[in-house]
Amino acid sequence: MNSIEVEHLTKKFGDFIAVDDISFQVREGEIFGFLGANGAGKTTAIKMMSGLLRPTSGTAVVAGYDVLTQSKFIKRNIGYMSQRFSLYNDLTVFENMQLFGTIYKIPRRELKNRIMQSLEQLDMTKQANLLVSSIPLGWKQKLAFATAILHKPKIVFLDEPTSGVDPIVRREFWNLIYQTASTGVTILVTTHYMDEAEYCHRVSIMADGKIRLLGTPEELKRQVGVNTINDVFVAYVKH
Repeated sequence: MNSIEVEHLTKKFGDFIAVDDISFQVREGEIFGFLGANGAGKTTAIKMMSGLLRPTSGTAVVAGYDVLTQSKFIKRNIGYMSQRFSLYNDLTVFENMQLFGTIYKIPRRELKNRIMQSLEQLDMTKQANLLVSSIPLGWKQKLAFATAILHKPKIVFLDEPTSGVDPIVRREFWNLIYQTASTGVTILVTTHYMDEAEYCHRVSIMADGKIRLLGTPEELKRQVGVNTINDVFVAYVKH
């Protein structure tokens, strides 16, 4: 079953075509790498799939809802995490999760249980009452991800979530991604770290608003005749 179905999706800003007639599907529980250089059109495409930006043409169905007519239902059924994490530094760890849970209208008693379960899974129960400003970057990253999935979304969009953190923390974060996908949640992730693309079930590579390549990491490496996704990326995007 597909969680995301995109058909001929296009977005123009005046004469500039940011996203140019892209089509692809993402299956339920799949980790889908959405790659491309800066300006390739990835973030614009994600905004359309998230119901935040109306397409110029084409269609997309996300979590079973049409982006053109049912965007408010899409927003309720997705999670989103950017490289800036969207956390409030002057609130505690618990208060941040409580705030986002309230926004998603999770009942108060159930919300408290979900927060404590999440903090236990992250091994952060002792940090519940610390201000977010006082905790390390790696913890902020994991907290932001836990907050993004607190309302149990069907799909999570991760826009360069590991930017600026060290390789060990990045690997721990990817363990969280795998754990979440194993429960049936679909993950669409953008990253500039090509080694992370190797962890994805399938990968697409965008350039100039178009999807140039799509397949499993192994398929793309065989197709281009190289040994790493980084070499695939360089061969297509820089060219």
